[in-house]
Amino acid sequence: MTSTRERPARFRNETEERAFWETHDSSAYVDWERATRIRFPNLKPSTKAISLRLPVDLLERIKVAANQRDVPYQSLIKVWLAERVDAMQPREELSASLPPDD
Repeated sequence: MTSTRERPARFRNETEERAFWETHDSSAYVDWERATRIRFPNLKPSTKAISLRLPVDLLERIKVAANQRDVPYQSLIKVWLAERVDAMQPREELSASLPPDD
């Protein structure tokens, strides 16, 4: 079954476009059944500032390690966290795909 989709109006700027999509259902304009997922690998990932309390001695050890590597300590923390999360990921996916024990 094919249906005719409406064409959205031309927008003068992003603010106008945002206001339009906040008040209109996209299914009248897009056939989501035929949509495909795509990736934009060159986009800069967005970041969010957080407050993290660390023991003073741990922070000092992290700063020493960062200094030895000639990188900012916050960047080193991000790398270490990403490596740890990535290392845990395959085990979680594997255990999620295994059948439950009887």
